[in-house]
Amino acid sequence: MCLAIPMQISHIDGFNARCTAKGVQRDASLFLLQDEDVQVGDYVLIHVGYAIQKISGQEAQTSWELFDAMYAQEIAGA
Repeated sequence: MCLAIPMQISHIDGFNARCTAKGVQRDASLFLLQDEDVQVGDYVLIHVGYAIQKISGQEAQTSWELFDAMYAQEIAGA
């Protein structure tokens, strides 16, 4: 199973972006989205260091809520 993490772009330099999610920052490549209009403030799905899809802020929030619920359930069952 593959997992892509929603992150918000905070800085763009060419095809490289600095992305943030829940206080964690990572560098990611925008190369796979070169045909899309990607701007600072946009949300993208990050997989293995690459932005693979642009998503809405609502989609990012919904994903984080689901991840938080799954984590809480895992901790409760441990």
